[in-house]
Amino acid sequence: MKILFQGTLALIIVLLAFQGCQEKIDIEEASVPQEVINKLKDMGFNPDGIEIVPEGYRIERDIIIRPEDLQGEFSSKSKHLKQYSTNNLVITGGSRTITVYIPQATGNGKGKKAGFNANYVAALDDAIGRFNAENLEVNFLRVTSSGGADIEFTKLSKRDERQGYLGSAGFPTNSGDPYHEIKMSSIIDSNYGWSTEAIATVMAHEMGHCIGFRHTDFFDRSISCGGAPSNEGPAEPIGANHIPSTPTGATLNAQSWMLSCTGGGDRPFNNDDKTALDYLY
Repeated sequence: MKILFQGTLALIIVLLAFQGCQEKIDIEEASVPQEVINKLKDMGFNPDGIEIVPEGYRIERDIIIRPEDLQGEFSSKSKHLKQYSTNNLVITGGSRTITVYIPQATGNGKGKKAGFNANYVAALDDAIGRFNAENLEVNFLRVTSSGGADIEFTKLSKRDERQGYLGSAGFPTNSGDPYHEIKMSSIIDSNYGWSTEAIATVMAHEMGHCIGFRHTDFFDRSISCGGAPSNEGPAEPIGANHIPSTPTGATLNAQSWMLSCTGGGDRPFNNDDKTALDYLY
């Protein structure tokens, strides 16, 4: 997920067109093997801005593509649809608890433990509450130990934070498990002054990716991000499957929690979001 200025539809901190860092971005893009770029294009993704990360590749600023996601045959038939999911979903068996761990900062001085501050812990509890209030076949539970946790929050690098990233996550595995990690900016409250509810919206967005949701405006990211129209593409074998009973199109006014960009406001689930969640889980 990335940041958006209200009114101007401009990214905070960095724009891909920002001349001062364009050379650096071009160098990073050039380091990605051409065969990977070609594969992503075949899958229907827009490879502009692709970056190499430890997990594989990061596209559209918050989606992680693993090497195994690049295998197989692909098609790229675009659908301009409101709510949609990946082919892989979390297997629930009728009911499944997904445990989530966030490390908490404690102490001062030499004994200080690195982690997220209390605002982030409260925001995660808020995000979890939003999902659990929908009485789905998946429910989330915050745990106090990383051992065995299904999803773990980790900090984005300082470099990513300086460039305006908010968070990133991937999609469910072939075996039906949620994506295991959410990388999160730890300066959203201190640098941008966003509320706990706004941070919860970012967290819920990345949790949505982990259980199989794609961006609501995948077919035209300019709806929430501004700039020129940009189509992420449906991506096979990852998938962009229309969720029945949700309308076609996407609007900024509808404020779906899975829009690509955010201006820092609170985006609780709207009625279409709830319909999509209920259909999948």
